[in-house]
Amino acid sequence: MELEPVKRLAVAAAYKGARRIMPLYGRLSKINKKGAIDLVTEADTESEKMIIKTILTKFPHHSILAEESGLNHKNSESKWIVDPLDGTTNFTHTLGLFAISIAFALNGNVVVGVVLNPVTGELFTAIKDNGAALNGRPIKISKVDKISESLLVTGFPYNHNKIFKAIMTRFTGCLQASQGVRRLGSAALDLCFVACGRFDGFWEQNLNPWDTAAGALIAQEAGAVITDFSNRPFDIHQKETLATNGKIHNAMLSLLELKDI
Repeated sequence: MELEPVKRLAVAAAYKGARRIMPLYGRLSKINKKGAIDLVTEADTESEKMIIKTILTKFPHHSILAEESGLNHKNSESKWIVDPLDGTTNFTHTLGLFAISIAFALNGNVVVGVVLNPVTGELFTAIKDNGAALNGRPIKISKVDKISESLLVTGFPYNHNKIFKAIMTRFTGCLQASQGVRRLGSAALDLCFVACGRFDGFWEQNLNPWDTAAGALIAQEAGAVITDFSNRPFDIHQKETLATNGKIHNAMLSLLELKDI
């Protein structure tokens, strides 16, 4: 299957989703909750509807796994994985760190990834084995080779109260060992920022496929190493994600190991 047209469609769908989101930015009339701190807004749902419509107009028999509407069971060989608004909490607080994330998988393997931040206009894209780009220009991971000189980023899952001790143990260890740790609130952007060298490493647990599918491919195509916390190969359905520039990967694995819990 020719993937360049798929990427172009993903980009078009992302921009159409953005056009549904941005008129609501700072103007939300209602915010709903899927959990105690897991929010969903009309921006999420309207963006998702437009993205799905755009995809199915071109590929009516493809399967789509989307955060708000779930999976439509169609062609399992060709699957789109959509997060219509990654960083909803940021969006509701008019903090411009959120993104639209769209990935395309063939036979279970993600081969196209697109992440768009509508506020900054930054568009991250990748096709498997063809590298990654930011607004059309190739990007690469950083060259930092010491954990003490690295800037890291993480996120906290919605059920953090259930695993609070493990989360804070890992956070404390990484904070003490590194130059700094940031928490932006969008896993898709975190992975893209590793891809373009702004961060040297990212870790988070209990993410979903729509959180990581596009960003992980973009990071990998930029040269990142992605595994779980035990150095097993990355899979979008697993619950641990560690992405680094490769040079600090072993150090990060050691920091994320829970020795006393």
